[in-house]
Amino acid sequence: MTKPIPLANTNAASADADICIIVEGCYPYIPGGVSAWIDWLIKSQPDTRFSVVALWPAPMKMPSRYAAPENLLHLDHLYLQQFGARPSAGGKVPIGIERLGDCLTRLMTGGGAIALTEAMDELAYLRRKQNLSQLFNSPAAWQLAQDMYRQEMPNGSFLHYFWAWRALLGGMLSVLEFPLPRAKAYHTISTGYAGLLAARARLETGRPALLTEHGIYTNERRIELLMADWVADTIDKGHVLDDPRIDLRDMWIRAFEAYARTCYETVTDVVTLYSDNQRPQALLGADARKLKVIANGIDLARFQAIAPAPETERPTMALIGRVVPIKDVKTYIEAANLLKSSVANLRAWVIGPTDEDPEYFKECQALVAEYALEDTVIFTGPVNILEYLGQIHVMVLTSLSESQPLVVLEAGAAGIPFVSTDVGSCREILEGHASENPRIGHGGTITHLAAADEIAAACGAYLLDTNLRRQAGEALRARVAAHYTSKKATDAYSSLYARLMTAETADQHPMART
Repeated sequence: MTKPIPLANTNAASADADICIIVEGCYPYIPGGVSAWIDWLIKSQPDTRFSVVALWPAPMKMPSRYAAPENLLHLDHLYLQQFGARPSAGGKVPIGIERLGDCLTRLMTGGGAIALTEAMDELAYLRRKQNLSQLFNSPAAWQLAQDMYRQEMPNGSFLHYFWAWRALLGGMLSVLEFPLPRAKAYHTISTGYAGLLAARARLETGRPALLTEHGIYTNERRIELLMADWVADTIDKGHVLDDPRIDLRDMWIRAFEAYARTCYETVTDVVTLYSDNQRPQALLGADARKLKVIANGIDLARFQAIAPAPETERPTMALIGRVVPIKDVKTYIEAANLLKSSVANLRAWVIGPTDEDPEYFKECQALVAEYALEDTVIFTGPVNILEYLGQIHVMVLTSLSESQPLVVLEAGAAGIPFVSTDVGSCREILEGHASENPRIGHGGTITHLAAADEIAAACGAYLLDTNLRRQAGEALRARVAAHYTSKKATDAYSSLYARLMTAETADQHPMART
């Protein structure tokens, strides 16, 4: 029986942690990916006491997918869409609401440590005079929304603007009003709202704050917003590239960029998984002196017993990941359809949870049925991948955005060649860094995004040529063993945490107002 993760009833009653991890939309309820990485991180530092703040839109009513590590003291939840849902009655709206509106507007549109500090100061002033949930639902807030609409998006729909404004402002206020757990240092796993909370913790407590960014959060949200059908376009910009008018997608993207800028500017250290990620971080204000690279690592011992898939098995390709749009599972299905005529008895597994986006899963199932691939494309749901790797001849990643996927390292540890879109650090892992000496060789093939024909051709080459498959699999195994071990990553975080936990408390952030 797994030990449940302890929930904190109130932050004030929670024991102090060494490191407070702040994470948005995954741990401990979504398996794999960043959640698996957090579980590894906590377990890899057994002498460090952790707490976790998990950010979600609303209560998810989902079971935890992870047992509580012994050194995880408690788990807090911050719900972004619940601010102001039950406003208190009574009270008088204080004078000066316009000043708060100006501060929140600067934070939501430009960001930065100064803007965050000013917003925190104004909220502290108003909090002494009135319940902020009531203020959020007051006529003054309605007037503020109208004033901001006239300044920012007068050409669009006010109704759509109002609900977007309320969602963004409610999320921001949820973060700014959340009772901070006490810790020696704070560690956010993204920018966005989680990064905003870490920035606030840095300013409010004076303790160090660390950002580890797997993928670039602003880029991922931009992709999601471009694909989202819940964001209504209210301005027809045609083919004009420099139209200055702000639409709803622009409004959301600008806010996430502002929060990223705030996080980069305020935290003490900015870690990413590979060097190419540092360019977009620098563009949004990350100081080069803060930037560090700590690559993901993997425990090679877990995979030592896995032998190459035998030739007598069905030729098998596999995509390991969530069935969600950003993983572009539909392109994988298209590739399987192209490949089935040249690879007899082909099997194409999709290994991972299917319940995160039920509508997208239905669309993938419909595509499988359209191509009559029911005997070829098989959705396994969540499984123990160690029980499957020994039957896989080639692994596939069709994602539109990634950082440094653990699944590529897992394939390497098992000696399985990999076919991946050109995302994140996949090219570096499969082909090697330019400075690699001696050169190890290619551990797989890189394709363009959404290129089912390229993916099918690359998978076919490995499935039909045993020598090529074994050669690429062994090259990937050698590169992972040389550069991407769990011990390297564990030692790097041990050293970083030790420095942060022993840092002297700053009385005040240098940019904060007195």
